[in-house]
Amino acid sequence: MWIWLVLLYGVLKGVREIVKKKALQENSTIEVLFMYTFLSFVMVLPSARLSVGVEPHFYFYIAMKSFAIFLAWMFSFRAIKRMPISLYGVLDLSRVLFATMLGVIVLQEVLGVFQVAGLLFVSAGLLLLKYHPKNMQAAVGSGEAVEVKYVVMAFASCLLNAVSGLLDKLLMQSITSSQLQFWYLLFLTLFYLVFILVTKTPVNWRRTVCNKWIWLLSFLIVVADRALFVANGMEGSRITVMTLLKQAGCVVTILAGKFLFKEKNTAHKLVCAAVIITGIVIGVM
Repeated sequence: MWIWLVLLYGVLKGVREIVKKKALQENSTIEVLFMYTFLSFVMVLPSARLSVGVEPHFYFYIAMKSFAIFLAWMFSFRAIKRMPISLYGVLDLSRVLFATMLGVIVLQEVLGVFQVAGLLFVSAGLLLLKYHPKNMQAAVGSGEAVEVKYVVMAFASCLLNAVSGLLDKLLMQSITSSQLQFWYLLFLTLFYLVFILVTKTPVNWRRTVCNKWIWLLSFLIVVADRALFVANGMEGSRITVMTLLKQAGCVVTILAGKFLFKEKNTAHKLVCAAVIITGIVIGVM
């Protein structure tokens, strides 16, 4: 069951990227980040009574998870604006490796032959997807210099996402999915609100509330995160395998580009999608 729940998370993550792109066409990054986080929190308010009873020290770890995601998203948006998308895509591959390393080192999970083979296939598929010769040639030919600090931000975002996944697994051994989701979204909303107030970032509240894509994004986050949290709490679930399953989102964005947005030159991406799917299937054997 946990495998299907993580697959659901991966698919919804891919759909979320499509909706996020639509939402950002109408609002700024911080407007979208704050509002969809706030609306997600409002959606889980009915489960507030199920969220009480958390031991005090767990609030600190949940806040750590929220802060890790807060920084990860801020870093990733800044980095992707300052470097070629092809280069950022290659760096983003490190997220899979970071998550696998944390699962092996911290949780002492053992990678079997199929998991190693699956990881290699998924990594190869992602690398081929992002390291398209034409894209890289264009990036290099542009002569655009990338500052080291933005490369560091990209790596930091990947590492922080992996840390968040590790905290999910550790926290779900002691608290419920309702408790984790409620307090995680509350802390994350507060972090974005504090950022807006401290930096005095202008926000068009009316336009943001009226953005229908943000509402859809919030719903997708609530459903996807609940599926992931429940999966983390199930006996036998493993971060190393879950990391592979989450890459299903990449396949969704590739297929959406071809069939929904009618993008051209998608043959290469579809081949990469086939390689990624093969790696996921092998990894769960």
